[in-house]
Amino acid sequence: MTPSDSRARVALVTGGVRGIGRAIVAALVADGWTVAFTHRNSADAAKAVEAAHQGRAHAFALDLRDRDRPDALVREVTAALGPVTGLVNNAGVRHDSLLAMTPDADWDMVQDTNLGGAFRCSRAVLPGMVAQRHGAIVNISSLAGVSGFAGQSAYAASKAALIGMSKSLAREMAKRRIRVNVVVPGYVATDMTADLTESVSRELRDLECLPDGTSPEDVAAVVAFLLSDRAKAVTGQALAVDAGSSA
Repeated sequence: MTPSDSRARVALVTGGVRGIGRAIVAALVADGWTVAFTHRNSADAAKAVEAAHQGRAHAFALDLRDRDRPDALVREVTAALGPVTGLVNNAGVRHDSLLAMTPDADWDMVQDTNLGGAFRCSRAVLPGMVAQRHGAIVNISSLAGVSGFAGQSAYAASKAALIGMSKSLAREMAKRRIRVNVVVPGYVATDMTADLTESVSRELRDLECLPDGTSPEDVAAVVAFLLSDRAKAVTGQALAVDAGSSA
């Protein structure tokens, strides 16, 4: 965060204990934010993130499918750290199967977690942002939501819908000086992608133009930019961070 970003001090990051989420927490702390981050059944990993940032990052429990928890979470964060002016909807799940073989329960779980969780967390922070007439939301989508991948219909649908929701919300909130953007990572080596076969990983890397690929830190740097006043004229955008895969 630049020195001019004096209003934007408290960010809430969902899924902040590993991979892209953990990198986002680190990038925001380095940018001057106090960060509340969430985890689900990862207390030890959460303590490690807290310890790494010496009082600038604070763990809170969240199940994205819990209807009531986001409102309570925002109240807890506000009471402990101050009003939330930045939200990063990062946490999500991936459940791969061909659409013809996907049970309703699996489809519903992916949509409710990835899209419903972002919806509920966004709704929870908006009253405070509206009151302050200042805030920024960054939603983490996926290249699957733009290009589609065989076997990821449920995941791709949730991530594509996240882009549509974000663009609509950006228009709804713009007059209140609340910005909403999307970051669209390409292939990033994280726990979520660790179960991909070597051939699938290689196929995804073959799409890239840049030889070094995309790291969690690359994604986090763009998120930090979008949350800051450096991006005060940017809203309703979906920015690909994919080493050129979508070029």
